[in-house]
Amino acid sequence: MPEGARLLMLGTFPPSEKRWAMPFYYPNFQNDMWRIVGYCFFGDKQHFIADDGKHYRIEELKTFLTEQGIALYDTCTRIIRTKNTASDKDLQVVEQTDISALLQRLPHCRAIVTAGQLATTLCASQLGVTEPKVGEYVECSLSPLRLYRMPSSSRAYPMSIEKKAAFYQRVFDYLQTCR
Repeated sequence: MPEGARLLMLGTFPPSEKRWAMPFYYPNFQNDMWRIVGYCFFGDKQHFIADDGKHYRIEELKTFLTEQGIALYDTCTRIIRTKNTASDKDLQVVEQTDISALLQRLPHCRAIVTAGQLATTLCASQLGVTEPKVGEYVECSLSPLRLYRMPSSSRAYPMSIEKKAAFYQRVFDYLQTCR
């Protein structure tokens, strides 16, 4: 949660630790979030991948996110996995994150990105707005705040990294106008 963050990216909840390639957000190496971000900012989906080809360069990621004013968090603070998968459809929400409290810590935030259906549903419900369609946004009453619904960064979501990145690029371009 970097000071001065203008973007809050919300997933649902991390997968079990056995699926992690690093102890950070979007830790599953099979998840494409950091490839999408690398493609959007550097034109290279491999930008944040470590030399071993199996991990991400976590310190470079953290520095980059701080410099760009991008905060990360989850929409759930406690869940129960009903099956041994990383899928949102196989989890039961026990406790949601208080999105309003998060936003109080981020007074410069101008956009929230949700990556996936469940994260979008939970966030929109708390903000009292309708759920935007994939690739679109809704204005929140906490103006000037937008809630964007992005395609899931999971490989299970049937879309190429380049097409997903085109959606995310819209958010990053919008934030450039908010400086």
